[in-house]
Amino acid sequence: MPSRSSPKWPFRWDLLLRYRFIETIVLWEGRLTTRHLCDTFGIGRQQASKDINTYNREVGPGNLEYDKHLKGYKPAEAFQPQVTQGLADEYLHLMARNNELTNVFESLALNVANVEVLSLPVRDVTPEILRPIMQSARQQRRLEVDYVSVNRPDREGRIIVPHTIVYSGLRWHVRAWCEKNGGYRDFVLSRFRGTPEMMNASENGIAGDADWNTFVDVRISADPRLDPQQREVVEVDYGMQDGVLVITTRSRLVPYVLQLLHIEPRSAAQDAIAQQIVVQNHDELSPWLFA
Repeated sequence: MPSRSSPKWPFRWDLLLRYRFIETIVLWEGRLTTRHLCDTFGIGRQQASKDINTYNREVGPGNLEYDKHLKGYKPAEAFQPQVTQGLADEYLHLMARNNELTNVFESLALNVANVEVLSLPVRDVTPEILRPIMQSARQQRRLEVDYVSVNRPDREGRIIVPHTIVYSGLRWHVRAWCEKNGGYRDFVLSRFRGTPEMMNASENGIAGDADWNTFVDVRISADPRLDPQQREVVEVDYGMQDGVLVITTRSRLVPYVLQLLHIEPRSAAQDAIAQQIVVQNHDELSPWLFA
């Protein structure tokens, strides 16, 4: 964050949001235009241009370079975040929430008492990894990557075709076609290594991912082993209607929904009070549960 002794600090709230947006987009996408600001904040092109120039002159001096081939601004080689932390989570949450800027508000140093929010450890991703993944997803292009996993900790070369970045509530991953496996897979963003290399276009885009394009209902109810009064408490906790909470999700995301709800799909907890809720339609969802 800039020094509060700076003559421009504190910035007006609306300007600070736009400066943070400028910094986030240029760092993680590698290209910023006035159109980004116009579409997101509903301002005119002249105001957007003024914001970019003011940012580059007073907020992050020299952070932006205009590239005539890109027809937009790119991060300078010596780019240093000034109004963000430079974390991938800032960009990913911004995209995931459809430009509602919720994460921008949450991460500002507001003087709000009596509220405490737990944060998960940040699984950092570098711009050099995330930029080509996002570009490949938008252009449906093949991407040569190095990837590691717990089962295979040594780097393994793969060619994938990303189509969607997904936040599971615990970590970020990318849904992509994998040429090695001949199918669509989930790849954890923090497990990519090196710099991915963009290749040619591919026919294996989002339209061919059947599990992604199929929606299912996850039906949640109170554990039937609880007594009626206990079940009523749980039903109110989860806002159930007629004793059921229905969560509609993509079939491929069913395991992540159950993880967030702390439901073990294969077996019920020995103590009903410990789990409290169960899946009603387990058989219907079984094709999409983790092995």
